[in-house]
Amino acid sequence: QVQLVESGGGLVQAGGSLRLSCVVTGDFFSHYRMAWYRQAPGKQRELVASTGRSSPYYAESVEGRFTISRDNAKKMVYLQMNSLKPEDTAVYFCNADGLIWGQGTQVTVSL
Repeated sequence: QVQLVESGGGLVQAGGSLRLSCVVTGDFFSHYRMAWYRQAPGKQRELVASTGRSSPYYAESVEGRFTISRDNAKKMVYLQMNSLKPEDTAVYFCNADGLIWGQGTQVTVSL
């Protein structure tokens, strides 16, 4: 059974950085397309970044500031977030193949 557990969220001032981590249990990690989504209060969940066999995808709002990476040997996926803005405040979710979700980790960016 595949499970995802996120960590690394927290409170940071605008302009700061955070790195989110997601550990994946189960087999065939290298086959999964991994993604990070986020959901702000009162808004729909949105795709932030994803990585698979093709080039990484980034939402326009985070392009150039966020970087998604993965370590297949460790079954980990990361989201490096730089130059954070208050509008990046949300619960961030790790996702595998569009089907399996983690529990989420809160990111709050203050002015």
